[in-house]
Amino acid sequence: MFSCVGFAAEDPTKPLLPYTFARRDPGPDDVAIEILYCGVCHSDLHTARSEWPGTLYPCVPGHEIVGRVFAVGSGVTRFKVGDLAAVGCLVDSCRSCPSCRQGLEQYCETGFVGTYNGLDKVLGGHTFGGYSSHIVVTETFVLRVPDNLDPAAAAPLLCAGITTYSPLRRWKAGPGMKVGVVGLGGLGHMAVKLAHAMGAHVTLITTSPSKIADGARLGADHGVLSSDPAAMKAQASSFDLIVDTVAAPHDINLYLGLLKRDATLVQVGAPDKPLPVNVFSLIMSRRNFAGSLIGGIAETQEMLDFCGAHGITADIELIAIQDIEQAYARMLKSDVKYRFVIDMASLTAARAA
Repeated sequence: MFSCVGFAAEDPTKPLLPYTFARRDPGPDDVAIEILYCGVCHSDLHTARSEWPGTLYPCVPGHEIVGRVFAVGSGVTRFKVGDLAAVGCLVDSCRSCPSCRQGLEQYCETGFVGTYNGLDKVLGGHTFGGYSSHIVVTETFVLRVPDNLDPAAAAPLLCAGITTYSPLRRWKAGPGMKVGVVGLGGLGHMAVKLAHAMGAHVTLITTSPSKIADGARLGADHGVLSSDPAAMKAQASSFDLIVDTVAAPHDINLYLGLLKRDATLVQVGAPDKPLPVNVFSLIMSRRNFAGSLIGGIAETQEMLDFCGAHGITADIELIAIQDIEQAYARMLKSDVKYRFVIDMASLTAARAA
């Protein structure tokens, strides 16, 4: 084992502070990565603050990781020292259940191992994430970052990117389809970019008038204010697919009414309270209300390659690790366009302090 430093929450009420812990030495199938950048996902905040059940402390968040390979095991074939590599939300799964065999490790039927707050199969205890200097991951769960992408801006692709890419691919977004994106935050801005690159006609649906113009900059063909009844009525029964990225409680029936017959609304935002569904929003037009969780490893690599081919990255604000609490506070106010990314070089100063 070797010593690693990161930032951890010791309990739900305390700020994240420097924390030293052990990483395993690379085994035959492992890739060891010096972390350069780590995106800040709202899930990090939910977990660190124990707003979702089951947080294990100390908690080192972070699952949007881009770094440089510094060691590989003897059995590793796809990576060498010096390569740029990435790690997303998963670092292992059972690899044998029907979902895993189909490349859908995120739906592992015995439970995938999360990059943080998961059960560490090697060292015991629980996993520690990307708010840290290094990480060691089995090669199967390590991804390649296209050379033409800015590594800092590519980091959020490992969660925000795949979370929106997967349902767009699953429901075949493309030319001739009218796709709605509800909300323009970390997830929503990626959904707009990706749906546009797939050739769909993209409509941003938002509560914020100020975001209509930004949606157009990101690739939306049209913008609709959900607070405007006339504008919403004009869009009724017209969408082939809607991707709802909103993580706060909201009236889902307002958006279900925008779907054509047999069309689908996919929920990827994760509100902490149930979203009541009026069944008549579904049964009168045989509409579908679905959910989607990140993506499997093969699909995540497909997404990265797609982003490389189309020059797509996240809109980011680079921060020092020392500023993570301020970033969390700003996230709660939606004061970021559209993803914070930690420059892990700042860990050096944090350790000296």
